[in-house]
Amino acid sequence: MEKSVSQSKTTTLVVNGLIAALYVVLTLVVAPIAQGPIQFRVSESLNHLVVFNKKLLWGVLLGVVAFNLFFSEGGMMDVLFGGGQTLLALSITAISARWIKSEKIRMVINTIAFSVSMILIAIMICIISNQSIGSNFFWATYGSLFLSELIIMSISAPIMFGINRMVHFEKF
Repeated sequence: MEKSVSQSKTTTLVVNGLIAALYVVLTLVVAPIAQGPIQFRVSESLNHLVVFNKKLLWGVLLGVVAFNLFFSEGGMMDVLFGGGQTLLALSITAISARWIKSEKIRMVINTIAFSVSMILIAIMICIISNQSIGSNFFWATYGSLFLSELIIMSISAPIMFGINRMVHFEKF
């Protein structure tokens, strides 16, 4: 039996809510290393969901915004910069699906987009820390953010690929 349009929209809405909640919980679990110049957020693995279904972008974005709003030391700056960085990188990946059909290649693009866009988080940390953008502090911060994001996204890519084979994220 095929789902109606309203059932499909409801399912997508519920799944996005679950993704947002999961993002917050996974980030809280590793809270001591989830903020600052070195960030290992296990929840960043959820960024790969957009590779399989662009509609799941909203759950990841909501999770980032919710965590940053309620639990981040950066407050509204982190909501703005973290949410903006996430929306930018997820959008790049979602738009790339128009031309790039290979999920594996989109995962690579997603990993690169998230790692490179960590420059926005480095800028935010410099503003909060009263450090100049372009200083040694800035480049060290960006380097550590880039590397930590690259590591977590690279490790989680094959895991999310495997989970998708069982769950089929595209059906949500």
